[in-house]
Amino acid sequence: MNARLQKLIADAKAAWQAEQASGRVRIRVTLDTSSIARGAEETLARLREAAASRKIDADVGITGSWGFCWLEPCVSVRSAAGTHAVLYGNVTPDRVDELIEAIAAGRDLPSLALGVIEGNATPEIPLLEDHPFMKGQVRRLMANLGRTDPENIDHYLAHGGYEGFGKALEMDAEAIVKEVLDSGLGGRGGGGFPTGRKWDFLRNATASPRYLICNADEGDPGAWVNRILMEGDPHLIIEGMLIAALASHADEGYIYIRYEYPLAFERMKKAVAQAYEKGLLGKDILGTGKNFELIVFLGAGAYVCGEETGLINSIDGYRGMPRIKPPFPAQAGLWNKPTNVNNVESYANAPLILRNGAQWWSSVSDAKEKGTKMFTFSGHVKQAGCIEIPFGPKVRTLLEQYAGGLSGDLPLKGFQPGGPLSGVLPASDIDLTLTLDPYRERGMFLGSGGVVFFDQSACIVDLCLFFLGFCEDESCGRCTTCHGGTQRAVEILRRIAAGGGRDADLDNFEKLIGTLVWSNCLHGQFAMTSIKTSLKTFRDEYVEHIVDKVCRAGVCKGLMPGRWARRAAPQPAAAAAD
Repeated sequence: MNARLQKLIADAKAAWQAEQASGRVRIRVTLDTSSIARGAEETLARLREAAASRKIDADVGITGSWGFCWLEPCVSVRSAAGTHAVLYGNVTPDRVDELIEAIAAGRDLPSLALGVIEGNATPEIPLLEDHPFMKGQVRRLMANLGRTDPENIDHYLAHGGYEGFGKALEMDAEAIVKEVLDSGLGGRGGGGFPTGRKWDFLRNATASPRYLICNADEGDPGAWVNRILMEGDPHLIIEGMLIAALASHADEGYIYIRYEYPLAFERMKKAVAQAYEKGLLGKDILGTGKNFELIVFLGAGAYVCGEETGLINSIDGYRGMPRIKPPFPAQAGLWNKPTNVNNVESYANAPLILRNGAQWWSSVSDAKEKGTKMFTFSGHVKQAGCIEIPFGPKVRTLLEQYAGGLSGDLPLKGFQPGGPLSGVLPASDIDLTLTLDPYRERGMFLGSGGVVFFDQSACIVDLCLFFLGFCEDESCGRCTTCHGGTQRAVEILRRIAAGGGRDADLDNFEKLIGTLVWSNCLHGQFAMTSIKTSLKTFRDEYVEHIVDKVCRAGVCKGLMPGRWARRAAPQPAAAAAD
């Protein structure tokens, strides 16, 4: 390994060990967008104040998300002796004094404890790995989340960081590409195209300079996988892009982050600045003669910039509209030069492959899709969160084990994977596996990992109105097919929801489905997927709205409520007694 990199890693490990052996209580607060929304910043400030007022010698810092989003703020406490550490959940500011009292007395607080993360279990607190939410997870991408400070590059270096890049420095470009191809790593944005092959296209491009882009424009409602990684372990993504640069002879890279992710943007900028300071980016990296510049770019909030050519247009300084292909980015992308665009998770897997080998990386999954995948889940569930599991479990497992089941007493109606451009599936499909093919067979896609569950209180017309309204708002306007087609679909759905449904509406939907597939880009081509899939499995609900003027969920205000709305409504005491 490169001598300068070896020293960086050795120094970081020594600093980490010194921290661990400092004899101070170590308190770490999850600080990301989800926890901040639940008061984590106030919890952090209150912990520092309370520890100081009680004269507790404590190191109070931050870390990334454990994935327990519904239990934020999460706080881990490691004893001064360094032999025992516990993770706590729901540590709201009003519970801080209680926790600090326990710390001062040298005891745990079982009422808030989620599990022991270091040392032995106690009679009252089991190991965190035995928590139902943790069982079945294989945390590779999320290995540092909850344990290291995402704003400290030395923490990353002390936990295997940049070791994969060090190995890649000793390999030629073709060998790096082969290792990634042998692993079976596919694109994690939903397409599943072999990542190594994409890199090889760029490696064999004839023009220069060559560019890499990390697509962090994660805009699907219900998906926050990329945000979890950027906010919790930003250097994993930077290292992945450095490896990709060696494999493809790229000169410069961009991390394109959606406007709605301000914390991810700030953390990625800080991480890039730290990498420059350590000599891991820029000219003559670590004295190897290799050059790679990396820029963190903030988007302007356009959903279509999640499409790679729309994203390229945005960086180029043009309106964020997808381009007509061909040419493809590998031939003419950013500044009309060869360009490779990969998803956040795709880049983040590269260091793990180079560090541990393709065989180790791929062996975790028995499915055709290799490696692990991060999923987020939300909707009518008890537990909204983020997990990392091998490909292959059923959607039922995602709902019942990790999401804790449905939040109410109404039965499951369906679920929506892959964002608004994918479709909706009925409860009868709950045993589909979390792999790519079952969704492709239905004209859908698994997307970047967000799954939204809904029960019988949801109205399918109202859901599709939300999805189509989103697609209409986010249409770039380049082609009339998409821009006008989504407008017509929204108009029909609004009229149906208001009680003005017509017999011809379902036929008009079919015409729009057949027309929008001729849109210029995937946004228009998949905009009608929610209607297309819902007409197959929820057609009777459309007929009720149009013919019977009834909304069974009681959501559409222009229609009479149906049976599920009546069941969900609170009953008078006398009626309940009867």
